[in-house]
Amino acid sequence: MGYRAAAGDIRFILDHLTPLPQLYGSAAFPDLSPDLAGSILTEAARISDEVLAPCNRAGDLYPARLENGKVVTSPGFRAAYTALAEGGWVALAAPEAYGGMGLPQALGLAVNDMMTGANMALHLKLMLTQGQIEALSHHGSAEQQAFYLPKLISGDWSGTMNLTEPQAGSDLADMRTRAIPDADGSYAVTGQKIFISWGDSDLVENVSHLVLARLPDAPAGTKGISLFVVPKLLPDGARNSLHVASLEHKMGLHGSPTCVMVFEGAKGWMVGEPHAGLAAMFTMMNNARLSVGVEGIGVAEAALQKAAQFATERVQGRPIIEFAGIRRLLGEARAELFAARALALKAGVALDMAGADPAGDWALRAAFLTPVVKVYGTEVGARASDAGIQIHGGMGFIEETGAAQFWRDVRVTAIYEGTNGIQALDLVGRKMRDGGRMACQLLQEVQEQAARAHRQYPDLAAPVREAAEAVRAAVEWLVSQDQTTRAEAAEDMVQALALVLGAGAHLEAVLADPDRRALAAVHIGRVLPRSAGAVAAMRAGSGLRALSLPDLGL
Repeated sequence: MGYRAAAGDIRFILDHLTPLPQLYGSAAFPDLSPDLAGSILTEAARISDEVLAPCNRAGDLYPARLENGKVVTSPGFRAAYTALAEGGWVALAAPEAYGGMGLPQALGLAVNDMMTGANMALHLKLMLTQGQIEALSHHGSAEQQAFYLPKLISGDWSGTMNLTEPQAGSDLADMRTRAIPDADGSYAVTGQKIFISWGDSDLVENVSHLVLARLPDAPAGTKGISLFVVPKLLPDGARNSLHVASLEHKMGLHGSPTCVMVFEGAKGWMVGEPHAGLAAMFTMMNNARLSVGVEGIGVAEAALQKAAQFATERVQGRPIIEFAGIRRLLGEARAELFAARALALKAGVALDMAGADPAGDWALRAAFLTPVVKVYGTEVGARASDAGIQIHGGMGFIEETGAAQFWRDVRVTAIYEGTNGIQALDLVGRKMRDGGRMACQLLQEVQEQAARAHRQYPDLAAPVREAAEAVRAAVEWLVSQDQTTRAEAAEDMVQALALVLGAGAHLEAVLADPDRRALAAVHIGRVLPRSAGAVAAMRAGSGLRALSLPDLGL
């Protein structure tokens, strides 16, 4: 099957479920055409199949390792990374002025979808570099952009983000890394950062670290954090005062080195304004959060392809793919994958439309969808990978089949770049400060879609319309509640919204292509009903505040 089928699915979504066709030949993308988009997706599928996937298993079996202070990567990773860099795949959407292709963000996400599924560990290096390019493009000085962006875009250098410290996980207010100004305008950065993906490697000439730190006069809390770019090698080629202290031993994603970074008066340069570093870093993190949702989607694709192939070959009297239980696992997972992929690509195109039509509400739409995609995409990845193990039966629990690797690799996506719980809080907090207007607007669009579909497909349209009405009423109720009630209901709200918006995408797909009816029926009949349970849980109240320590086993 490979990624050619995935490329076809992606192309269908972009052409029929998003406004991307409006951007073909537009002022924002004058050279973009259907043929160019199709060629990019086809070539990305080929590279995923022929370059990235063949070394994915090696990354799991032969993890990156630290030797004499240097990170040595897994077998095959160097050749694969070189092919990606030489092919211009590191940052397709990066500015043309610095060597990028200036393509839509949505096409970049689509390529990431396939390449992540083929080799999540290696592709994570590209994803982090893309995020740094985004941050420097928005917040770097002209000199910083001219110096760093061409090297990052070409793949000669790679980028990281350095936020977390041993004593400060998600609470960045307790950050202790310090930056002392030097006479030459640079800063001496001192501190320790943990969980730094691809903090070093033998794949690139240099690594550019974006580091959060405090100035001597910094106010307390998150308002006193500044951002610095701290390269491994200085502009004159000298080694900077930083090193990898150790690599973490992880349950999965073994091919991606997760580093403990130590900065010992390392020379760095401020990005943006003093004490405004968190806002600048969040440009990179918001980019990464959408991409992490796509990581989940990509791994779901890989896991389901492997499971479906196994189910056609495994015979228990007859091929097990003919058994109802196996078809249920595959069908539900595939239906959720389509829904999650559609939401991710809709968010990506909204980012592109925001640039082309600043007067519209596209930026707000993209911001709202980002935590939904991050949560739902990563959870779909975990569920699909778990289903893949189950379909393999006992062999799924045996490492030699490789089925377990998908679950072990994708599990972290619900944790890094802001846990899914934090993303849910962001949705019901910051993203609903508008009184739920954007949420209700998206749900209203689903109801309108159901009305259009009712004449041809009343059995599909009616449940979607009813579910959208119920979730819209839940949104209106939730925004009137206190902060604690919102927090308790946050994860249920994300699930309810994702399920209904995904069902709306399935209705759109059926109207564009009736052959997609069967998959839509699985989603609407078997997956969408979960939204009712999420709404019921929200309204019933969690009872969490009444739990005592003995109730929690303490």
